[in-house]
Amino acid sequence: MGKLTTIKVKTAKPGQGADGKPTNARLSDGAGLSLLIKPTGAKSWVLRVQVDGKSRDIGLGNVEIESNRAFGDHDPLAAIPLMQRTSLTLAEAREKAAALRKLAKAGADPVAERDKERQKAPTFTEAMNAAHEALKAGWGDKTEKAFLSSLKDHAVPKLGSMKVGAIGASDIVLALAPIWNEKPEIARKVRSRIGQVLAFAKARGWRTEALPDARELRSGLSKQRKGGNFAAMPFADIPTFILSEVAKELGVSRAAFLFTVLTAARSVEVRKATWEQIDLEAREWRRPPGIMKMKVPHVVTLNDAAVELLKRLTPDKKMRTGLIFPGAKAGKPLSDMSLTKILRLAERDETVHGFRSSFRDWAAEKMPTVPAMVAEMALAHRVGTVTEQAYLRSDLRDMRRALMDGWGRFVAPELSGTGDNVVSMDAAKRSTG
Repeated sequence: MGKLTTIKVKTAKPGQGADGKPTNARLSDGAGLSLLIKPTGAKSWVLRVQVDGKSRDIGLGNVEIESNRAFGDHDPLAAIPLMQRTSLTLAEAREKAAALRKLAKAGADPVAERDKERQKAPTFTEAMNAAHEALKAGWGDKTEKAFLSSLKDHAVPKLGSMKVGAIGASDIVLALAPIWNEKPEIARKVRSRIGQVLAFAKARGWRTEALPDARELRSGLSKQRKGGNFAAMPFADIPTFILSEVAKELGVSRAAFLFTVLTAARSVEVRKATWEQIDLEAREWRRPPGIMKMKVPHVVTLNDAAVELLKRLTPDKKMRTGLIFPGAKAGKPLSDMSLTKILRLAERDETVHGFRSSFRDWAAEKMPTVPAMVAEMALAHRVGTVTEQAYLRSDLRDMRRALMDGWGRFVAPELSGTGDNVVSMDAAKRSTG
């Protein structure tokens, strides 16, 4: 029977030196097992064994008090092999110490055997990198980069050094708590990506425990504030705002922002747009799968305002090659923040992406004769059921052109050459008929 008890372990204090300052304290349980208390109060288990005739101290793990485990009838740590656990109760420390003593007496290296067991389960960081390498082939460039960067920023600081098989709901909650309400959209993505890593680890046999229950995660985090959609400018305010922007110097960033609004495109599609995708005569922007979210080609019909903007940006036809909106580095597109900066300089709080929502609201209220499906197709959204998609052979380009022409005249009459922002409903009906 050991000398220590759970109460003694819980109440043990650091030692005190001659100068009155705290020092290490070591309490023996017997048979080589000791409780080490550092000056900071941190506690760990140490085993002293004889290896090749020499005494050797082996760290077993940090101290876990039995009463701190509130798992009820089911302890998720039970599925983790003893040698892999880095937090041990007194009973577990005794069991682990006994196993390592037997290995030492048998002539084996107990440290090597301990670490051999630990290496079977990688850390969260190692599992994250392995998951990224194995899964990235099915992702787009943006998703691939965001997967690693978001986890490195918001999951690795708390979970990175933990064995992937030992991570539970409480650990994930601690990692997400700092950003759960401050950055709700990112927090939800990080939660999902942590789940991807753990699911990958389970599939590889690195984790035997079930994945953390979503209900546990929800109960451990506060309710997020409503309004998670992208902030959008009311469509009635856009013409005045665009007029003020057109009056300013037409730099690359401002031109890219205006083109994004005029085409109702995603900013990443605009930033990666090249002159080779543009046909000014046909007034079309033929976008390849590589820059599309859905990874399918899509044609945007360019209104007069968008065409005029491109001509103003690059009046010399010989210069119309490569990226339309190049960044500061040669051959590299603008950053996403370059477009957002235009809004911030104008002291606006909306997002660039929110203008797609503004376009959709405008189409619903001001172009009621145009079917909703047309506006969705203009936004490059997938429309209809699988059956409907199978029978829909047309991309409704003529109807989309009428819609986008109306949008251009509404938000930028000065670029469209109309001089006002009134959309002719009769003209729209004739174009869509």
